[in-house]
Amino acid sequence: MKNRRVIPFLLLIPFMLVTAAVIAAVINVMVQGLGYIKAFGLTDFTLDYYKEVLRRPDFAASLLVSLRIAVFSSVIASVLGTVICAALIRCRKASGGMLTVVRLPILVPHAVVAVFTVALLSQTGIIPRILYALGLLHNYNRFPDLLYGTSYTGAILAYIWKESPFVAYFTLALMKSVGETLGEAAENLGASPLRSFLDITLPMSMPAIAQAFLMIFIFAFGGYEVPLLLGATKPKAFPVATYIEFQAPNLKDRPYAMAMNGITLILSVVMALIYAVLMHRLLKKRGGRA
Repeated sequence: MKNRRVIPFLLLIPFMLVTAAVIAAVINVMVQGLGYIKAFGLTDFTLDYYKEVLRRPDFAASLLVSLRIAVFSSVIASVLGTVICAALIRCRKASGGMLTVVRLPILVPHAVVAVFTVALLSQTGIIPRILYALGLLHNYNRFPDLLYGTSYTGAILAYIWKESPFVAYFTLALMKSVGETLGEAAENLGASPLRSFLDITLPMSMPAIAQAFLMIFIFAFGGYEVPLLLGATKPKAFPVATYIEFQAPNLKDRPYAMAMNGITLILSVVMALIYAVLMHRLLKKRGGRA
């Protein structure tokens, strides 16, 4: 009996170790962002590095680029993922081969997604060649330049392709449960499938959709590989600018990079708190447990 009680705690050890490593890394980032790196002879705590980063002329531009990528990609991915999830349930394809196909983009690394995007959407990529072969495109230069522009359209499209299936898969269990119980009950009482989905299934699935939205929003906001490979030279996305700062040859400038990481961390926590408040109000409004 005692062994059975100990087993759950033993299984938690890997999780606790990873959590401890993450917490240690966060503390290290915040401390170094305040100017304390003993190995480099920096032993005074100060907010000067944060102030200097906030005063930089390119700070606002980089931050806006990352916010634009996160907002557009997460909103569109959430909508498409919800539609995909609803279609899988409606067509009775919530398991088996079709679900495996939907899950495939989740398993592909973001750097590989960026390479796929270049191969598909560059002006000499696969899609322009297909359009040219079909006679729908008479010149490769007429294909929209989606990559390496200041709009970061290529990066947004890459995130949408990868994160829409994540939203669908993340929401599937809850939406399927609601649809097969309360949704079908509403249809048996005379509601159309669309009305049942909009009035019952979708609202009750919103907590899962909102959680998926928050995760992909924060990931897209802090993502590095996709904006680096598909974005413009200037302005750079905030994580890309942070990494470039981290590679500065003068090691005593390292606190600037850590201060930028600290700003990303603070903004992510603020976003999570906003999400928590909104979800609390949503659940309270519907009479659920907040």
